Amino acid sequence: MTLAEELTWRGFVNQTTFADITDVNTPRTLYFGVDPSADSMQIGNLAAMMMVRHFMEYGHKVILLAGGATGMIGDPDGKKQERDLRNAETVQKNVEGLKRQFDMLFAGKPYEVVNNYDWFKNINYIEFLHTVGKHVSMTQLLDRDFVQQRIGEGGSGISYGEFSYSLIQGYDFLHLFREKGVTLQLAGADQWGNSITGASLVRKLGGGEAHVYTTPLVINKQTGIKFGKSEGGAVWLDGAKTSPYKFYQFWLNVDDETAEDLIKIYTLLPKDEVLALIERHRQNPGARELQKVLAAEVTSLIHGVDRAEAVKKASQILFSKDAFELDGETVDVLRHELPVQPLGATIIESLVASDIAKSNGEARRLLAGNAVSINGQKVQEDAQITVPTLIKKGKNNFVLVVA
Repeated sequence: MTLAEELTWRGFVNQTTFADITDVNTPRTLYFGVDPSADSMQIGNLAAMMMVRHFMEYGHKVILLAGGATGMIGDPDGKKQERDLRNAETVQKNVEGLKRQFDMLFAGKPYEVVNNYDWFKNINYIEFLHTVGKHVSMTQLLDRDFVQQRIGEGGSGISYGEFSYSLIQGYDFLHLFREKGVTLQLAGADQWGNSITGASLVRKLGGGEAHVYTTPLVINKQTGIKFGKSEGGAVWLDGAKTSPYKFYQFWLNVDDETAEDLIKIYTLLPKDEVLALIERHRQNPGARELQKVLAAEVTSLIHGVDRAEAVKKASQILFSKDAFELDGETVDVLRHELPVQPLGATIIESLVASDIAKSNGEARRLLAGNAVSINGQKVQEDAQITVPTLIKKGKNNFVLVVA
């Protein structure tokens, strides 16, 4: 399979300046930029990074740009009002966070990381306007949809700083063309306008070839909104922001139709394996094999195989009807997700302290009614808990008793 075929099958084709998509089959030096609006990427960013991974696998030389300069301003595209300014220290912290995630996603692969602050910090403002600004059409920028919305009736307006974002990002492409031989920018669909500005600068001021290739934004087919949000907010790659367990559960709970798209976008599983998996899922959707494989694969990619196995086991234990024993890895996962009570307490004390029962009397009635299980086994009498234990009442009420 060629790269063009791979990208098409996986759903990574949106807009491009190439005359034919097969032009991507010829390896070249490309760049992909991430705005350091936070110290972690979200799963929306991850989709584009998976596209980059395929270009990398097919021989393209990849440069990843952490936007230390552009991050000081913030991309206004898609925003209804002016972004809050970030200070240099915050942006630099975010850049370092992105670099760590690049290392995680592309471990063992050849790539280079650059920061556009390194070339913007010494640029002379007058010289920049004279040599670059003169070659960017104001009309083109004014025609952008988000600008029209911001300056139109009822709009919040737009600052000169945010209005200039496209020019600044466009200069990144020109700089990387001159210094690194970059002739292709990869981006998400929402970056098409900014990317075209860069390609135009390369052709006008660099006298070279420049192309743009964008991937569609991932849309939840059930809701029609941009993928990557949960009821609790954004789904982050950083385990401190979205725990590995919640991350795993997010993928496990994806609807059937969306899962068929996501397994292609967010995993590196080969085509024949994915098609066979989808077919088995359609024959028996109740088994949710597609979601289980998706959750395991993406969690392994982001948090490592060992952690993925631990959260998978923890998930199975929580909803198991069979007896089990808690191991240290599972306890470590669950202690971040459940109410925790100390060893030495009784079952009744633990139920009341965690608000599963409102009183000792209610806790006794739950026990007598066979509504409480200890590590998967029903119990009817109170007892002191001396080993790591998962108490469960009903289907969705838990308390972890550990040291």
